[in-house]
Amino acid sequence: MRIVSTLASGTEIVAELGLHDLLVGISHECDHPVELQDRPRVSRPRFDANGLSSREIDEAVRSAMADHGSVYVVDGDLLERLRPDLILAQAMCEVCAVPTGGIEAVIAERQLETRVLSLDAHTIEEILTSIREVGRAAGVEERATDRIETIRRRLDAVRTAVTGAVRTRTLAIEWLDPPFAPGHWVPQMIDIAGGEDLIGDPGHASREVRWDELTGLDPDALIVMPCGYGLEAAKREADTHANRLLSLAPRAIETNQAFVVDASAYLNRSGPRFVKGVEILAGLLHPDRVGAPAPSAARSWRPPARGDSAAG
Repeated sequence: MRIVSTLASGTEIVAELGLHDLLVGISHECDHPVELQDRPRVSRPRFDANGLSSREIDEAVRSAMADHGSVYVVDGDLLERLRPDLILAQAMCEVCAVPTGGIEAVIAERQLETRVLSLDAHTIEEILTSIREVGRAAGVEERATDRIETIRRRLDAVRTAVTGAVRTRTLAIEWLDPPFAPGHWVPQMIDIAGGEDLIGDPGHASREVRWDELTGLDPDALIVMPCGYGLEAAKREADTHANRLLSLAPRAIETNQAFVVDASAYLNRSGPRFVKGVEILAGLLHPDRVGAPAPSAARSWRPPARGDSAAG
């Protein structure tokens, strides 16, 4: 079997199932694991996000959607040469990865004989279902079942560790300009980790909110988790909007309960590393019960010493 993955979580599922040798193509966004980075990339974004602010990225995404109906371009010539038997795609978010419809259009145009498996997880249980579906499609369903059971045991370990703890009222922000409340599986992750997500909507798409909607929440903890951003980029984004964040969560910041996280690796993707994200969140919200996360994954955040450069 020859597999092409057009989304990062799909590539990570393939790796989790030990199917490295079957993967012949990946998307532009696939960055884990390192041993799969030599695969040809079958997609590219319609704009270069390097150096753009979060506001500029948001505007570029909206413009691409309005003009083209998609943020990404699929390399049909390459896809035809790769001759995949199975393509992993998604229809959950047109911004996050190549949508299933775009892949199906290329397949129809090129008259390719290949199966498209759309991994459309909106909840933790659906992430686990996606792992099972890939395993079944690749003929390793038993292996997938084993991986799923391992993930469930890790989730249960976190639940047990935080049982009886006072739930941490948590303001998690998934984008800062404009601000977005987290959705899909992220509020569930916060819940398992012993937190109370103050604005998230589990099982539903992330949603844009106004800054004034967040005023007065006074959370116990603040977590800045910009979608698609690694740790250092998340910190820069928090620094840029420090005045806003300080006005929303002064107590959390004063008590060192404000954090930035590597959301791209551990929170945003509907792949197997989400369980590490739950463990990271628990370590931030209840460090007395769960080990603190590695500083490469999450760290405490405070506004820059000079806040005059921060957006207000």
